[in-house]
Amino acid sequence: MWLITTFISALIATLLWYLLKKEYKLDFLSLMLWGATIMILVDHLLGYEGGPFIELETDGLIKSGLLLGLLMLIPVLIMWLIVLFIPNIKNYLKKGGE
Repeated sequence: MWLITTFISALIATLLWYLLKKEYKLDFLSLMLWGATIMILVDHLLGYEGGPFIELETDGLIKSGLLLGLLMLIPVLIMWLIVLFIPNIKNYLKKGGE
């Protein structure tokens, strides 16, 4: 399920990149999400041992596949927000904190 959530997020980010202004750096966000989607797909392909390809539950600490997918998006969104606001922070510091 985390493959599907990452794939849908990558699609949405790519659509927003085409529709909205370029100042939001959505190209960077969509690139990170497509990279994560490809990595998860490769992991699924290499670890596939039969049975359902898309798992709804996990054997790990987080049992829900949907919740795991959403939690995997948090670091990507944090990195995107940091990259988005770095130029604003630099401009703020150059002006002396006004």
